[in-house]
Amino acid sequence: MKQLIKELFRGLFALLAWPLALLSLFGKSRPAYLSDAHLVALGPGIAGDYLRCAYYRWTLKACSPQCRISFGVIFSNSDSTVEDGVYVGPYSVLGRVRLGRNAQLASLVQVLSGAKQHGRNDKGELLTGELGEFEEVQIGNNCWIGASAIVMASVGEGSTIGAGAVVTRAIPARVIAVGNPARVIKTLDDSKDSG
Repeated sequence: MKQLIKELFRGLFALLAWPLALLSLFGKSRPAYLSDAHLVALGPGIAGDYLRCAYYRWTLKACSPQCRISFGVIFSNSDSTVEDGVYVGPYSVLGRVRLGRNAQLASLVQVLSGAKQHGRNDKGELLTGELGEFEEVQIGNNCWIGASAIVMASVGEGSTIGAGAVVTRAIPARVIAVGNPARVIKTLDDSKDSG
């Protein structure tokens, strides 16, 4: 019964989000997409979580209905993927990202579209953001990203990134990394999971 009620809510909020998705040309019109993303970010409570999930299902490259996207969350790039069981904590901002199955992001996490979004010309002047490189940053399956972490490079499956860490280089699978810049402090032992 509980699953049926969830499916009914998903369907209802998919209908409510459809006009906003249409206005953004289903994520293809960047100005409209971002305007609507800011609007749905402000939906309160569990209803807001359903609305955000529904909007992003219409506008992202892919977004599972089995996810939770909390208050204040914005995906700034519609070329993103959210897989089953993902949780994104309040006030997180995500660029071009792939969130693997069961990835969990705490509050205030930032996942940038790589580390080369802003370049300089020969005179040292900043280039506009549209001329930068926007890479897909991958957060692997079953990862935990701690509060206020900043992630500019991919994180391997099953890894944990400590609160406040700044990930500037790719992090391998099944490790714990902390600090600024993030460094691996522990490798997780597979044998403990099989016993």
